[in-house]
Amino acid sequence: MSLKQAKPQSGGPDATRRSLLVDVWLPVISWGIAALMVAFGVILLLQFTGTPASAAPSAEKFIPEQSSTTAALPELPAAAPVESLARLSSLNTIISSDDRQAAEEYTIEAGDSIFGISKYYGVEPETILWANYNVLNDNPDLISIGQTLIIPPTDGIYTQVKEGDTVDTLAAEYKSTPDQILFFPGNRLDVTNPQLEPGSYVMIPGGSREWQRTWLVPTFWRPSSGANKSISDQCEIPAGGVYGSGAFVWPADNHSVSGNDFWDGHLGIDIAAGSGAPIYAADGGVVVYAGWINGGYGNMIMIDHGNGYHTVYGHLSSVNVRCGQSVYGGNVIGYAGSTGNSTGPHLHFEIRYFGAFINPWYVLP
Repeated sequence: MSLKQAKPQSGGPDATRRSLLVDVWLPVISWGIAALMVAFGVILLLQFTGTPASAAPSAEKFIPEQSSTTAALPELPAAAPVESLARLSSLNTIISSDDRQAAEEYTIEAGDSIFGISKYYGVEPETILWANYNVLNDNPDLISIGQTLIIPPTDGIYTQVKEGDTVDTLAAEYKSTPDQILFFPGNRLDVTNPQLEPGSYVMIPGGSREWQRTWLVPTFWRPSSGANKSISDQCEIPAGGVYGSGAFVWPADNHSVSGNDFWDGHLGIDIAAGSGAPIYAADGGVVVYAGWINGGYGNMIMIDHGNGYHTVYGHLSSVNVRCGQSVYGGNVIGYAGSTGNSTGPHLHFEIRYFGAFINPWYVLP
C-alpha cells in the first residue's frame, strides 16, 4: 500500500473568523485607541494651560471692588459763605465806556499822561482835554501831580449847561445830534419834554469842537531866514552855521513812547528816557534856544536845521549847549529830566516844518 501526504484544508469556519479579526476589527480597534489617546492628551493640555476662553470670567471680576466706587464729596450748603479773595489778573484793565453813564474824577499821579489816562478809561484823549479846559487850556503837557480831572463817561463833549442852552442848540454847537443827547442814559432826560437846568452838566456823545490852545513856544529862526538875531534877550544867533541833512536820528537811546503820543492835542511824542539820560541832536543845525521857557516845557532846546525843519527837546534836567552853537546829528545836547509840567522823567520831542508841526514818526528811522 502506498502512502499519500495529507494537505491542510483552507475553507473551514476557523479560518473565516481569523480573517475577520485580522482584516477588519484589528484596524478599527487600533484607530479607536489612538483617538482615545488624542482626546486624553487634549484634556490634560487644557488642564495645564488654564480655563478655556469660553469659560473665562467677565472682566468686571478682575477690577478691584473699590475702583468701581466713587467717594462722595462733602456737600456745601448753598448759604455757606465762601472765604476767598478775588483778584484781577491785571490792575491796568481798560474800563469800558459802555459801562459808565456818569463822569468820574481822577487825581493825577507820578508818571501819568493824558494819553495813558485815556487808554485806561477807554475814551479819546481829546475828550478829557475838552472836559478840563479850565485846568489844561487844551494842553496835555499842563498836567501836574495832584490835579483833579473830570473823566467823561464816553467820547464827546462833557459841558456845563448855560442859560438858554437847549438840546438842539448844544447838538448844533458841538457837531452832534439831538437824539445823541436825548437818549444817552447818563443825561436822564425826559425825551418828550427835555429840560436842561443851567449849571448842570450834560454829555454830548460824539460831539467835538475846535482847539482853543495857544502855543506859547514860537518857532525861532536863524538869521538867514530873516528873523532877528536876538530872540527873547537870551539867544544871540550868528549868521551861517551847520545845515541839516534831512535825515533824522533818534534823540534818545530808547525808541518808544512813554506818555503822550502824537495826536491833535499833543503835537509831539514823549520818548522814554530816565533822569540824566543823554539827549542827542536829531540832525545837524544851529541852536536857536537853550534854557528855561514857560509853557510847560521846562528846560528846552530848539535847533534850526536850516532846511525848514526845527526840532524841540523839552523837560530836560540840564542843557549841554548854548544859543547860536552849531551841532551835528548825534551830538549830546542835554540830559533828560522832568522839568516844567511833567509827571515823570521823559523827553518831549517835536519836529516842525516851516513852523507847522509834523508827526515825528514820519521822519524818525
